Amino acid sequence: MILGTTLPAGGAATLPLATRIGQVNQRLKGWEAVRWVDGAPRVTDVLRREVDRWGGLGALYGVLRADPWSAVRWDNGIPPERSAEAYAAVQDHVNTFGDGIPVLFVEEAPHGLMALGGTTLPVNLALGAGMDADLTEELAAAVAAEARARGTHVALVSGLDVLRDPRWGRAEECFSEDPALAALLVAATVRGIQGTASASDPIDGSHVAVVAKHLAGQGTGIGGRNGSGAPVGRRELGEIHLRPAHAAARVGVAGFMAAYNDVDGVPCSANEELLTGTIREQWGWDGLVMADGTAIDRLRDSSPDPAFAAALALKAGVDLSLWDEAFTHLEPAIERGLVEEAVLDRAADRVLALKRRLGLFGSATPVQPAADAGAPDAPGAPAADAPGAGVPAARDLVELVDRAARQAVVLVDDGGVLPLRPGATIAVVGPNADDLDAQLGDYTPPRPVPDPAASTVRSALIARFGADNVRYAEGSRLRGPLDAPDALDQVRAASAGADVCVVVLGGSSRRTYDDEFADNGAVDGPALDTTNGEGVDLSSVALPQAQLDVVRAAREGGSPVVAVVLDGRPRALTELRSLVDALLVVPFPGPSGGEAVAAALCDGTASGRLPATFPAADGVMPVAHDERMETARGYVDTDVLRRLPLGTALLPGVTTRLRGEAPSLPAGDLADGGAATVTVEVTNAGAHDRSVSVPLYARRHEPGIRPRRRQLLAVRRVTVAPGATTEVAFDLGLDELGSWASGAPEAAPVTLSVWCTPESDPPADALPVRVTDQNGATPWER
Repeated sequence: MILGTTLPAGGAATLPLATRIGQVNQRLKGWEAVRWVDGAPRVTDVLRREVDRWGGLGALYGVLRADPWSAVRWDNGIPPERSAEAYAAVQDHVNTFGDGIPVLFVEEAPHGLMALGGTTLPVNLALGAGMDADLTEELAAAVAAEARARGTHVALVSGLDVLRDPRWGRAEECFSEDPALAALLVAATVRGIQGTASASDPIDGSHVAVVAKHLAGQGTGIGGRNGSGAPVGRRELGEIHLRPAHAAARVGVAGFMAAYNDVDGVPCSANEELLTGTIREQWGWDGLVMADGTAIDRLRDSSPDPAFAAALALKAGVDLSLWDEAFTHLEPAIERGLVEEAVLDRAADRVLALKRRLGLFGSATPVQPAADAGAPDAPGAPAADAPGAGVPAARDLVELVDRAARQAVVLVDDGGVLPLRPGATIAVVGPNADDLDAQLGDYTPPRPVPDPAASTVRSALIARFGADNVRYAEGSRLRGPLDAPDALDQVRAASAGADVCVVVLGGSSRRTYDDEFADNGAVDGPALDTTNGEGVDLSSVALPQAQLDVVRAAREGGSPVVAVVLDGRPRALTELRSLVDALLVVPFPGPSGGEAVAAALCDGTASGRLPATFPAADGVMPVAHDERMETARGYVDTDVLRRLPLGTALLPGVTTRLRGEAPSLPAGDLADGGAATVTVEVTNAGAHDRSVSVPLYARRHEPGIRPRRRQLLAVRRVTVAPGATTEVAFDLGLDELGSWASGAPEAAPVTLSVWCTPESDPPADALPVRVTDQNGATPWER
């Protein structure tokens, strides 16, 4: 496929009106526009009608998408090594029968490319537990190389949402409840996928553009309900929900996706203050804004007709629709004076600018089929000598994914029963003990069969201890009991006489090809054991009684009990902790997650930290480690502070302490790029190397502002040799010490109490860090 079209010298304004409207429309679902028939791609009448109507296509979503909603499987989908041919069929049709302007090919990449053979990563919440920006960037670059080698141009990537309510089913798509950690990892993701450091950098042939989602406040919806309103003030919006987006904008993210929710009553896809005033005028960013799927059509509840809805979104700053009908009404919207034609030109120019940034205009480089684009032994995977380049060696990518899975394992309690001794007899029980789907997260393409790179906790323990030494009983479903009346007796029998019983619990974002789906792909009416993912918001985050009954049965077997919670959201674990000797928490770790858990159980390699706060009880929500200080005592029937705050982890033999003098710097120097340095000593008293994340916490003291109990200032991952001490120097600049009340960092005099240990409140040895005024003072000292 040759992309040789030249961008019109006068920009979008010189194009016919229909062409401009076509450039801002992304109405089609790619799997309906291109079919794989008799070993070749075939464009459908759906695509032909769209090209006839508009003369071309601005963007086409999901040609490669494979999942239960699209109903694409290995037996009917586009083979990984033939992906570029499918895209070429579309572009050739536009060249022959339309305007010839290159089409943007857009795919989902929530945790790896959502296509047949796409590498599945641990979910974002698992990467948040690892707190490793360098590894996150490496994984993102690998995903980009995989996608671009297939011919993809744009990846839709989760990461802007900040998890403020664990009832929300999409918690797994968030990096953290903490905006600093989310900002750190979303910036790493954008750098890795795009290969850029700023908006002026072109996106080369080994990378793809990122549309980061969702902007803004979707993680704090009322009651944890997906798409519900975000009733937050401007300070809360800026400090919590805009900070990750600002980080993405600063490293040149190509686009943002406007969220479904409203902010204080104004839908994000019609929020001119957000989409124009904040991200463009205040931040100076000028990329592309895409609507979420059918979000413009959903503006009908706040507009009298489709043309009015289209005008609202276009004027607010939305440049590209997704599956909406409303943007097809832009011509009558212009004729009625609802929106000026120049506003359409502005949006179309932004779509064209992204195509230029990707090198699609004037390029004479043929898009090659991908090499090594399929998973190992996948049906339809390419031969090892297939043409193409740019995809990381499979073994290197597997090593990265495995490392991320291991970093996601959080040891909360070890009870003196870990690590497991060699040759032990192990009972492994529970609904997630031998369920690969329960490790993968939502929006995952079908795994290949066979799947030699995958492991469950049961299969990984068998590999280590032998089948004769590993007993198994499922015990229950995720939500309720099994039909078998002796299911719990089987758990008791497995546990009896075993050296230890490992109970694997939690949730699953499993989707089946028999499920029902909403018009945007969210599950609609989840199956019995679907407990997570879009469309699966819960009123209760307590572990279901059926799972706790499995734990009780395991305890009755007489063996020490180790609980492993594989889940995509924080859970209330207070009751579980009273029933078990040891506890590990693992956000959905991906296909190799079983081996990651086994390594933590046997080798003591758990190094993750909780990326969000786990509430003390079901009714103690929402909850976050950085919530505002309260003047009330809290609930009379529950101790709120029995929660497990962000950063919780048991790292045996590892200690940290601050060293050095309290730093101080003028606010003017901070604004000009200055920094205050704080040093943390990390000591490893163990007998092996330890890779650990080192967080730095703070409480801001600002007169007249109620402080947050604790904020994450910064975090670094380091490896410490056995018996050694490593110094970690944190250079705290404007991002860390400035105020984020406006959504962008601003230097102002302030005093911060800084510490590096797990306490929720500043300990006695917290270090005062000062940002001073022109007189060398801070407002807190006057």
